[in-house]
Amino acid sequence: MPVVANPSLLDSLARRRSAPAQGLRAPGPDAAQVRDLIRLGARVPDHGKLAPWRFVIIEPAAKTRLVDRLREIAARREEPDTKAAKLAKLAHAPVSILVVSRTRPGHKVPEWEQALSAGAVCQTMTIAAAAMGFGSNWITDWYAYDHEVMTLLGLEHGETVAGFIHVGTPVEPPLERDRPDIDRLTSYWEG
Repeated sequence: MPVVANPSLLDSLARRRSAPAQGLRAPGPDAAQVRDLIRLGARVPDHGKLAPWRFVIIEPAAKTRLVDRLREIAARREEPDTKAAKLAKLAHAPVSILVVSRTRPGHKVPEWEQALSAGAVCQTMTIAAAAMGFGSNWITDWYAYDHEVMTLLGLEHGETVAGFIHVGTPVEPPLERDRPDIDRLTSYWEG
């Protein structure tokens, strides 16, 4: 298939903003749209065709149970109130998709590139959600790095959380934020 210019995609990327996860409500994507989000996410660059990621869909009823379990775990951690408060980011979106990075050590494709591919999945899914007319947010928080939570989520040895992609309808338009000064971050290599 030939490459075709797509000015509307450029415009969409220029306006891309994350919606606050706490402000995402129903309606969210239906089952077919969730499948499309995953299908589109899986089209990212993947050196070696490893598919160094997998997906876990967390629907509302399951998410309620998950948040309850996370509150129990938070109560046993340092700063339990702070950790419990951060669960609001997870609790409200109608659909959350956990993207799990599953790198393969010792493969000819460096682990770093495998992990970057999982990050590209997360970003692509947020762009696809916006193209579907939803708000989204890609989040990791304390529960993404807690070993007990990783076990609760079914992660296997060597797997890590690349991100929770929360998708729904924003209760208010996402705010614009200051963006980096790309001129200060860009240089030319001159040999």
